[in-house]
Amino acid sequence: MIRRLIDKIRETKAPICVGLDPMLNYIPEHVTKKAFGEFGETLEGAAEAIWQFNKEIIDKTWDLIPAVKPQIAMYEQFGIEGLKVYQKTVDYCQEKGLIVIGDAKRGDIGSTSAAYAAGHLGTVKVGNTVCSGFHTDMLTVNPYLGTDGVKPFVDVCKAEDKGIFVLVKTSNPSSGEFQDKLIDGKPLYELVAEKVVEWGSDCMDGDYSNVGAVVGATYPEMSRILRKLMPHTYFLVPGYGAQGGTAEDLRHCFNEDGLGAIVNSSRGIIAAYKNAAYEKFGPENFGDASRQAVIDMTADIGRVL
Repeated sequence: MIRRLIDKIRETKAPICVGLDPMLNYIPEHVTKKAFGEFGETLEGAAEAIWQFNKEIIDKTWDLIPAVKPQIAMYEQFGIEGLKVYQKTVDYCQEKGLIVIGDAKRGDIGSTSAAYAAGHLGTVKVGNTVCSGFHTDMLTVNPYLGTDGVKPFVDVCKAEDKGIFVLVKTSNPSSGEFQDKLIDGKPLYELVAEKVVEWGSDCMDGDYSNVGAVVGATYPEMSRILRKLMPHTYFLVPGYGAQGGTAEDLRHCFNEDGLGAIVNSSRGIIAAYKNAAYEKFGPENFGDASRQAVIDMTADIGRVL
């Protein structure tokens, strides 16, 4: 799977993914008004507005990018109707040839992780029929429960040629409360990194493993250390743009060959029309604003690689 992602990155010359994390206040009024007019101010109405918003952004950006990353919580908040749109979004992106990274941060005890892995990445047997659930291509995974919680995902990666990104050093301000604590003289994130390398060692797909790592752009010195510790691990990098990470901060996430990382931007792209730099597009042309934001982000990252 990671080789497919790399091929798409090379094809588009854009090591970026669009975070499809829709909030209702990101969606232009003309979109919500139409959806509410059809379904009312209901969960169904919200879900329809999200679908129309997502579809426009995908239609305007799919040819520029290798991957998308829908955050499942943004859909779960609208219950079953929201999850239907999550699935619809996954399907539509895959029809466009995009790699879909499900941002669900799953991880639990072994049997529960196995069920999560089957539901998001693998298959489940129903009688004599093999069915797939959300069937995303890759998934974010929480390693807090250790090998018991991660191994089921790795097993599915090997069986189905799928990929995961394990949380190692996240971009949020309070990440250091646990991740930076010293354990036997090393910060916890380094110990997690070592386990990621171990978990991924028998799940290689070319030069890189299908077991990747989430490494935030907001901590560039730490990404430099982690890049050295994980030379064959692909990084999913949140924190660029709206969270404060800059193109210069990303430099250490990449290897010398210009590969090794894919950078996520969510509201910086999907809500670009709200940014003063793109206000000329207006709410009616929010998809065009998102397209320009992708072009600008690709150029910004490209100048430091």
